[in-house]
Amino acid sequence: MSSAYEVCTSQHGSELSVELLQCVSDAAENGRNDISSGLNSFFLIYAGALVFFMQVGFAMLCAGSIREKNVKNVLLWNLLDSAGGAFGFWSVGYAFAYGGQDASKGKTFIGNSDFFLTGDTDLEFWFFQYAFACALSSIVAGTIAERTKMMAYLCYSIFLCGFVYPVCAHAFWSSNGFLSAFAAEPLWGAGVIDFAGSGPVHMCGGVAALVMAIILGPRRGRFYDDDGVELDEPKAMGPHSVTLQVRGTFALWFGWYGFNPGSSIYISTAAYGDVSSLAAVNTTLGSAAGALSGMFTSTIVDERKTGVYTWDTTAAMNGCLTGLVAITAGCATVEPWAAFVIGILAGWIYLAASSLMLRLKIDDAVDAIPVHMFGGAWGVIATGLFTSPGRLEKAYNTTENVGWGRGSGNFTLLGCQLVSVLFVLGWSACIFGPFCMLLKTLNWLRIDPLEEEVGMDISRHKGPAYESEGSAKADAVAALSASRHDLLNISNSLSGRQGKSSKNELAQKEEHADDSVKAGSVNAA
Repeated sequence: MSSAYEVCTSQHGSELSVELLQCVSDAAENGRNDISSGLNSFFLIYAGALVFFMQVGFAMLCAGSIREKNVKNVLLWNLLDSAGGAFGFWSVGYAFAYGGQDASKGKTFIGNSDFFLTGDTDLEFWFFQYAFACALSSIVAGTIAERTKMMAYLCYSIFLCGFVYPVCAHAFWSSNGFLSAFAAEPLWGAGVIDFAGSGPVHMCGGVAALVMAIILGPRRGRFYDDDGVELDEPKAMGPHSVTLQVRGTFALWFGWYGFNPGSSIYISTAAYGDVSSLAAVNTTLGSAAGALSGMFTSTIVDERKTGVYTWDTTAAMNGCLTGLVAITAGCATVEPWAAFVIGILAGWIYLAASSLMLRLKIDDAVDAIPVHMFGGAWGVIATGLFTSPGRLEKAYNTTENVGWGRGSGNFTLLGCQLVSVLFVLGWSACIFGPFCMLLKTLNWLRIDPLEEEVGMDISRHKGPAYESEGSAKADAVAALSASRHDLLNISNSLSGRQGKSSKNELAQKEEHADDSVKAGSVNAA
């Protein structure tokens, strides 16, 4: 490949001239632009990969938080989040979120082009946003674990990534979004400041989880006995592996360094580098403060109740995650001291919200609703309280309408943030509620009670996740096998498509399979 100078001398001669100098200057500028563009693309792909790695964290955290008889089921769900989410976001999700955006066209409710990536799309940006969509889908998975049908999970995963989340993303981040700070005429002259998604990602997923948990109902035996009598205290159901929980928490924390710093989108200038660096520092401080406040507050409360100091790993882990969720909105616009304050309050909000869920008898298997819905709402509001002028200028190129909590007396930004919280709450609940009711009407939502007692791994995934599986009772497994055997005989009798000999052969095979399942479960128990 010829150098820029050689190309220019071949066009303008070797003698020094204005044309030659201009040619060399233009070639050097084009080279710098190419390097800058490539660096930005690599940065966004790398950040997207970190966000996608959060799926590993979600999988381990969810699997560790539930009973061992449903581990294979929830692990498969987390894998299918990425698969179903990819289909939904590729086909229509990205188009609804960012398709056809043009600030000169004014405000729109939803995007309307680039379906199936048929337009001129920045592929690295699509990949980054796809990872966001997958993260949102996994939020719901933990809440509804241990009692939801696979059909319901596949349907909601595609629906959430393909429609519910894209509308929120369009409102917050598209140049045509009615809440967007990037619009030509932003809401009240300010728009909503949510740098990385406390509202459109975490709160949206948390509200969806709340709606589905209410419609689905609690796990059997969680708040009521088999006769429907309310228990004095909610029955503990997990975790079966604290090791998986802690590993999952660390994986999520690690992935958040792509989630927040990566949301600067670019990294090729010193200014972009400063924004990403602040986001990384604030992410660290917010999560650390959340973990400390969650654990120590839980310790103090327990000591007041029992007189004994205990150190709760769940409070520390979920306090950390709530701090991460809360700092996501303002990670690039608040000072480090404010990030620490936001994290401390996030730990308290988690503890209060978790207690509230139990009082309301809403069964959340992994406490995703307190972490993501309440933590996300607090993060959006906190941004309206603590955003500083200098940080806002670097991240959004404006110094107007800073945080009200800093003594500015300007309520505009905080007002915009409150409106956005109401929008996410209303949109997610109103669109996801009827969807879940439809699944329930079609009998696609909740598994059979006997399958729930046996566990999804044995009843639907060809055996337990662990050789030491002891959660599924032998008599429950036998009852499930007998039920399926009777159902198969009825089906064959009604169809009339099999002869007597083939029916006998099938019955023998079923009996042999049932005996194998019983023996395996009894031995494991």
